[in-house]
Amino acid sequence: MTRWLLRLLVVAAVGVTALWAVAQWWIDRPLSLVPRPDAEGTAVELLVEPGMSARAVAAAAVRAGVQTDERLLFAWFRFSGDARLIKAGSYEFEPGTTPRQLLGKLVRGEQALRSLTLVEGWNIRQVLAAVQASPHLIQDLDGVPVDGLMARLERPQMHPEGRFFPDTYRFPKRTPASAVLRQAAEAMDRRLAAAWESLAQGSPLRSPDELLILASIIEKETGREEDRPLVAGVFANRLRIGMRLQTDPTIIYGLGEAFDGRLRRVHLQTDGPYNTYTRAGLPPTPIAMPGEASLMAAARPASTRAMYFVSRGDGSSQFSATLQEHNAAVRRYILNR
Repeated sequence: MTRWLLRLLVVAAVGVTALWAVAQWWIDRPLSLVPRPDAEGTAVELLVEPGMSARAVAAAAVRAGVQTDERLLFAWFRFSGDARLIKAGSYEFEPGTTPRQLLGKLVRGEQALRSLTLVEGWNIRQVLAAVQASPHLIQDLDGVPVDGLMARLERPQMHPEGRFFPDTYRFPKRTPASAVLRQAAEAMDRRLAAAWESLAQGSPLRSPDELLILASIIEKETGREEDRPLVAGVFANRLRIGMRLQTDPTIIYGLGEAFDGRLRRVHLQTDGPYNTYTRAGLPPTPIAMPGEASLMAAARPASTRAMYFVSRGDGSSQFSATLQEHNAAVRRYILNR
């Protein structure tokens, strides 16, 4: 009897060892993956909803295209001891992924990230067009009018123009569009606060909102890093003495979609809230998204006697202290061209 029991124990031990060896082999063996027809490339996409059990995650992975028995996958989750550590999110698994790597990614929360770039100088229509064109966002702002956008972002009474910081934002797939715009708005809050904190003594600007408006005009007036403080200096000089800014980008912004690419004399002469040829001071809102360089230029403009500037046609500007000098620059760089 003792000899039979011993043999039974030996057979059981061999069986357990063999089972363990097979399990180890399976854990580190690449899984067969068959992505859905609408998936990007060769990756299998898996969405883990908040509150999903490990068993439900295993079943979802198999439905998504992981070619294995969901019971086996769940057993691995349980056996690892990490089943409770699986994080919600949107994941992608490329060919060659093993069960160990799959679970590791779920436990570390390594979600499939996508990006959206908001470009310096864009207006709100361009921002919303870029958001709506992203296939990776949940379009929860569709149908929301521009004047209702900030209320949806829990910023009522705030005009949306210029309120989003131009940058590249990374986000998990299937993130709501409103969440990305909130992130961009918070980024602008921080950059604007930092610029206002560094405001030069004697600045004609009276509030962070005025700084943002001026920075947006600077952004549209020049793309040259070295010219921004000088452009800001010209505008600051004009604001101090109540001289009209006379800047074309504000008029173009006021025309909106009616602007056909040509600014005519009638546009300069037609009064409106964004016509800085007919009205002194700043326009009522920003006209675009300023970058950090334009924000800092508005806060700390160059000390200059210049009251005028004109484009040289190569992206740079010619600055003048007197109207006589400016008229000569206009003849040289505009009329002759």
